[in-house]
Formats: sequence, structure tokens, C-alpha cells
Amino acid sequence: MKIVARDIPPRAAWALEQAGVHPLLARLYAARGVRAKDELDDGLARLLPPSGLKGIDTAARVLADALQQHRRMVIVADYDCDGATACAVGVRGLRMLGAQHVDYLVPDRVTDGYGLTPPIARRVKERGADVLITVDNGIASVEGVAEAKALGLTVVVTDHHLPGPVLPQADALVNPSQPECAFESKCIAGVGVMFYVLLALRAELRTRGIFDVATQPKLDALLPLVALGTVADVVKLDANNRRLVAQGLKRIRAGQMQPGIAALFQAAGRKAPAATTFDFGFALGPRINAAGRLADMTLGIECLLTDDPGRAAELAATLDGINRERRDIESGMREQAMLMAESLFDESEEPPPAISVFDPDFHEGVVGIVASRIKDKLHRPTFVFAASSAPGKEHELKGSGRSIPGFHLRDALDLVAKRHPGVILKFGGHAMAAGCTVAEEAFDVFEQAFAQVAQEWLDAATLTRRIETDGPLAPEYCRADIVDTLHREVWGQGFLPPTFSEEVQIVSQRLVGEAKNHLSIKIIHQGNPVDAIWFGRTEPLPARVVLAFRLDVNEWKGERKVQFLVEGAEI
Repeated sequence: MKIVARDIPPRAAWALEQAGVHPLLARLYAARGVRAKDELDDGLARLLPPSGLKGIDTAARVLADALQQHRRMVIVADYDCDGATACAVGVRGLRMLGAQHVDYLVPDRVTDGYGLTPPIARRVKERGADVLITVDNGIASVEGVAEAKALGLTVVVTDHHLPGPVLPQADALVNPSQPECAFESKCIAGVGVMFYVLLALRAELRTRGIFDVATQPKLDALLPLVALGTVADVVKLDANNRRLVAQGLKRIRAGQMQPGIAALFQAAGRKAPAATTFDFGFALGPRINAAGRLADMTLGIECLLTDDPGRAAELAATLDGINRERRDIESGMREQAMLMAESLFDESEEPPPAISVFDPDFHEGVVGIVASRIKDKLHRPTFVFAASSAPGKEHELKGSGRSIPGFHLRDALDLVAKRHPGVILKFGGHAMAAGCTVAEEAFDVFEQAFAQVAQEWLDAATLTRRIETDGPLAPEYCRADIVDTLHREVWGQGFLPPTFSEEVQIVSQRLVGEAKNHLSIKIIHQGNPVDAIWFGRTEPLPARVVLAFRLDVNEWKGERKVQFLVEGAEI
């Protein structure tokens, strides 16, 4: 492992500090590409205008017509947190704008698979719909859209995934990743795209005289949902996404949120008045995702849609229980998958350039999480496969992959598919996460072909785990109030949370936790004693070591003390 300090442009840091930004934040922002204080303005007026999204005006007109003609609409969602929040934003937003008939349908991960398929289009028609709207899917649903159109449905696709070579022939298509779309924020989440469609629809209804600026519905009430979905989908937090998230956090901290979000905070044991992006990514998001992995994402969507606090609390408790079950399944799978991965190489060797594992007992709803854990430990592109439990698909394997910086997972699958026609039955995804289906008898061919692409694309530098940090932490910043200040900011993918690094002295260390799989450490940092913990670490550390760590606050009997959360060590 190599610990590398980020470059901090001194002029930018100085300019931010002179503009009144806290000195530590000025340094952190400058290292993340912020050059001037106005870039930190998270006001709604600074959001990119909807007009930049190709197809959004058409979508607004189509939906405005549907509203005025009282046509029945059905939203086809996805079964992850982005899809669930996008669905809730769509249903709530359309109702706010006057829709009287809005329903939704979410495919089942196992029996339906991903996206708008022809059978899903038929189910939408059977519900009596006139208009089908996709959220967080649809860009690759060429056949599904064609079926919907053949059935006489009006189709509006809203998505953010990369398109294939052929675009679906929808009545309106809104996706910043489609060709010739000038929208700057290519990494907006599916929930963000749906929110923008609602903004454009509201503007269209204003021009039609349905309401004016004073009487129009306040769509900013939906921002807590937009913020949750954006962070949970691990999209890059560019300036526009950071504004969306900041606005959602402000409302949650002020107590202005949907009952379901409040109930999820309660179920997770987190405090909404001190909400952080960490809560979205590691507390609320996983509870909603668990429904799509092990049960029915309808539970997650209903939790976000209900306005009854009692019903929200019931659903949040159910989601919490499903998430506990998910953790138990994941724990067993992770141990088994890790043993299989580590059996691919000797202890004295480096891991192979890419890892693929399959076990008939794996649960297909959890393969992505397990792949992520293996990738984190071994720092290799990883695919984990489970046998499909869909009827008639018993001899197919469903795989989910996670990658490392410098290796584009979807492009790698594309190359494997071209070199070995018929091995991959279908695939899709992004640079860092992707999924594919292979025939069971073709697993060995896939494993070798995937490793071959990794062998060709990855060099020693890419295969060495690097932790980028913000360098040493001055002792005057090692305070609970400073940690609170840092936690209030918007951090996430592409705008990583502050991580510091320096050499420290280890005073004592011991294993803690039920499974004794966490290392509790007492260290001397810049002459001061500090407690630290390294989750998942069991090997002892030398007396002096360079640590990479994040900051947290440990509360015990009313006393708040800074604690280091160790991310890695250069030994």
C-alpha cells in the first residue's frame, strides 16, 4: 500500500482562506479542485438549468399534455436506492403538479431482471396506464420501449446510465449520457434526472397558465429524497450534485423531510438534526437497498411515499430487519468468497490481475456487496456470481462486479463479449460497477477472459493500492468541534471525505468486537494521546507507523473525544 498526499494548490487555498473559509476547509477544498468561494455557493439559484438536458422540453410537453388530459401514468422504477428515491420523487412530484392517476411498478431483481422489458411493458398496460415513465433505467430498453409503443403507451425515458449503440424510440428521452446532450453534470443520479424533469414540467405548466411563480408547488420539498438517492448511488459529487445534496441535508437537519426518511434515521439510530452524507451512504441507503436485494423494493418505495408517520415507522422497522438479514447472508458469503479468491494464489504471491468467483449457494441479491468487499481487500477488479433463481434460467449465472481506479469494468465486459461471442449473455454498467449474465458452463471461459483483459490493461502502478490523503493534521484541529464542522460538509464519490496521514507512535493495541476482528489502538499524535480504531484489521502494527485516518467523535458518558478511524498503513 502506498499513502500519497494530495497536491494542495497554495494560491487556491490562500484565496479561499482570504474569502473567509475556515483554514482547514480552505486547504481541503483547494485539494479537491475548488478555486474560488463562489464555487461553494450551494444555493438553488446556482443549480444548472434544466434546459441543458437534451429532450427535457419534449418530456415536459408530453407530461403536461398527460396531466391536462387526466391520463393514467405508471412509473417503472429500479430496485436500488437511486431507483426507489427517483420513483418516490416522480410519484410525489407529479401529484404535487396535479396528476390524479400516478402508480408505479418496480421489477423484481430475480424474476424480472433489470429495466423496462417487454413483459414489464405489458404489465404496465394491464394496469390501465396511458403513459409509461422510466426512472433510473430505460436507456438500454430498446425492446421494452418498442413493446410499450406497440401497446399504444406514451413513453418517457429518464435515465443516467450509458446508452448502447441503439437508443430506444421513446416519445421523450432525458439522459445526460445520451449523444449530443450538453448538460454539464454527466454524473447526475437517476433521482436527479427525474427531479429536473419535474422542474421543466412545472415551467411548462406555468407557461400554460396552470399556476404562476407565487402559486406553483414547492418542488424543493423533494430534495431530501434527491440527496439520499444521489449519495447512495455513489455517483461523482460534482458541483451540481453537491448542491443538490447540500440542499437536501439542510432540509433534513431543519426537520423538513418525508416521514419515511425521518423513520429511517430513527431505525438506523442516527440523528436527523446532525444528518451527514455518511448517513445516506452507510445507514439509510443500505436499508432501502436491502429490500431490493432480499425482498421487494415496493417496501422501500412505500416507506418513502407514505405521509403517515406510524406507517413509515413500521416500514422502516421492516427494512431494518431485512438489512440485518442481508448482513448475515453477506457475512457468510464474504468469508466463503474470500477463501475462494485467496485460493487462487499462494500467500507469497500477488493476487491475479482480476478475480471471478462462483458458488451455487451464493445469494444473487448480495453478490455486488461481496464483490466490493473482495475488491477492497485485494485491490483487484472482482466479479462474484450466483446461480440465477429466475424460472427457466437455472443454468445461468448472475454476476456483479466492482473495479479499481484505472480499469473500466463495462468496457472490459464489452471486450470479453467481442472476443468470446456467446459467453456473456448480457451485460451493462459503469466504469466502477457492472453486472453480467453468463451460462454456467461458460464460467471458466469468462474467468480466464476477464483476467486476460485485466492482465493487458493493468500495470504495477495501477495494481498497487493507493490511499490519497490530505497530509498531516495540525494538533490544533484535533478537536470535536472541528470534526463536527467537517461532518457538516458534503463529501462523497469524487469529492472524498478528509483523510489525513502521518507517522504516529503506537502505545497499545488490542482486538475488539464480537468476532475480535477490529483493532483498537492507543497512539501518540503530535505529542498527544488519541484513541483509534481500524475496522477489519487483525494484524498488529509496529511501534512507529505511517497511518491514513479519518476523524470521528466518540461520545462516552457525556464526554466527546476525537477518535481516528484508520483507513490504511504504510508499513
